[in-house]
Amino acid sequence: MHLRLSTYKSPMSSILLVTDETGVLRALDFVGYESRMNRLLRDHYREYTLTKGTPPAKVVRELDAYFAGDMNASDRIPTATGGTAFQRAVWRALRSIKPGTTKTYGQIAAKIGRPTASRAVGAANGANPIALIVPCHRVIGANGTLTGYASGLARKQWLLEHEVVHTAAAPARKSPTTRTRTKTAACPS
Repeated sequence: MHLRLSTYKSPMSSILLVTDETGVLRALDFVGYESRMNRLLRDHYREYTLTKGTPPAKVVRELDAYFAGDMNASDRIPTATGGTAFQRAVWRALRSIKPGTTKTYGQIAAKIGRPTASRAVGAANGANPIALIVPCHRVIGANGTLTGYASGLARKQWLLEHEVVHTAAAPARKSPTTRTRTKTAACPS
């Protein structure tokens, strides 16, 4: 598979975008996490080539809109991933979490019909190659703490706060606590 690597400058940091020849987003990660991104690409596609290029205009337009406050913009970015049937079920469930809100690993496990699989949900979360778009930053620990964000809990907190600020029903949403606990199952971004 031939893929294109480009960089997008977001308000929080530079983001790596991997798209296919048709402009479909295959991976998204933060600059500085290239080795993890490449590992996830290998896990999903086995063999691939990566060529530097410019990001697709549609992806840039929707990311610009997201960072400007349109919390539904990420839903308009075309994506494709590999992954097992279980991982894809978890990633679909992640995409159903409303911006500015959070769910626990256990709540995601229950949503996909596997209520005892919270650790497996964490592992699937960690195998997500399209962070931000498949919003693994919206998953928190059972006790309400921010956990498991491989690119740092400060980024996770920034994203959650950005979404709360730009979500119309922000007063009705419970903000996650800032207490932290590290877990090994982590979202790739």
